[in-house]
Amino acid sequence: MEDEDVDRPPDMLEMLTRILDNGHLRSFDQLPGLVADHAGPAGMDNVRIFLADLREQVLREATGRGIDAAEGGETLPIEGTLPGRVFTTMHPLHGPEGTPRRWWVPILDGAERIGVLGADLADGVETEQLNTLASLVGLLVVAKRPHSDAYPRLVRTEAMNLAAELQWNLMPPRSFANPNVVVAAAMEPAYEVGGDAFDYAIAGDQVHLSIFDAMGHDSHAGLAANLAVTACRNERRQDTDLVTTSERVEEHLIEHFGHTTYVTAVLGDVNADTGLFSWINRGHHPPILIRAGRWTTALSCPPAHPLGTDLGLPVTLCREQLEPGDRVLLYTDGITEARDHRGRPFGMDQFTDFVIRHHANGLPVPETLRRLMRAVLDHHDGRLADDATVLCVEWHGPSRNKQLRPTGPAHSA
Repeated sequence: MEDEDVDRPPDMLEMLTRILDNGHLRSFDQLPGLVADHAGPAGMDNVRIFLADLREQVLREATGRGIDAAEGGETLPIEGTLPGRVFTTMHPLHGPEGTPRRWWVPILDGAERIGVLGADLADGVETEQLNTLASLVGLLVVAKRPHSDAYPRLVRTEAMNLAAELQWNLMPPRSFANPNVVVAAAMEPAYEVGGDAFDYAIAGDQVHLSIFDAMGHDSHAGLAANLAVTACRNERRQDTDLVTTSERVEEHLIEHFGHTTYVTAVLGDVNADTGLFSWINRGHHPPILIRAGRWTTALSCPPAHPLGTDLGLPVTLCREQLEPGDRVLLYTDGITEARDHRGRPFGMDQFTDFVIRHHANGLPVPETLRRLMRAVLDHHDGRLADDATVLCVEWHGPSRNKQLRPTGPAHSA
């Protein structure tokens, strides 16, 4: 009886336990081999891990062969491929045609879309088990990537300038979700971004949001934006109110840069339980509210002077009661002012219409923003003259909170 136990294939829990136990001392580029070694005996053969590039335009295979994490791997476009469809919809799919045992599932960390996982499933192995494996892979990728150079080599498709290196190391993940809210962001030009930055964080029932646009488009602008975000976080973590936070951010900017630069910003909080949105405007474009998925309005609030100009204008705290399903957009002018070859701007109407139309199609917020950035880039022939950033929060509301509970990789976010 003991010999039979030794020879039996490992069950799901045993496989996951082995991967987790052995993963503690493995680096990012060793993950593909680790997963394959333990998934095969559990009935999941030919496991392949594909991760989305920085712009979420292609999926690149993590192979673990050599210093380059993508060495010997395949690159698949997100548009027009089955694995790409799994990434955009967050739904498992099988195929291609003629390969019924082949399944693809999304790799997620919460609402953050990391990539896709493919495997041939033996008889008796269900896609739910592959989803569970993909969840563990997502956790391991997120745990290993902060101290890995193999990961950025894999997900970058071109060289990155110094300012962009600063910004991407500062930003939080581009999406987050819980039963109350979905937060998502996008930023272009991904490899040359200068002075734009976004931030968000959760503390109890408060969702903190901020967007920044520093003067210029170089490493100097990147340093100013970095300082503004860091100073804002420092005050926020001491439970400082929004008005005082912005005043202290300005003090730090003047201390370090004098009056040689400035940063426009919107700082806000959403109470995830009640839907009360509070914000201040420091010389920035007003937030846009999308209600009932079909109409929009700019949320007016008397703007104070940009951070760093020290003009003495009063800072006003404004409030708006959100309704269930409302989306609030914070953005920089690179979105609306991107111009085509005839000089026509992308414009506010096209910006909001795009979000409304894709919301009506049932797309999750992160996918809507991914497609928005592709549209903005296409409008400007693929090269933006200014940074373009958008940060979106969707409040679910109390009625939906009671129903919304994670049921798998395709849940609300």
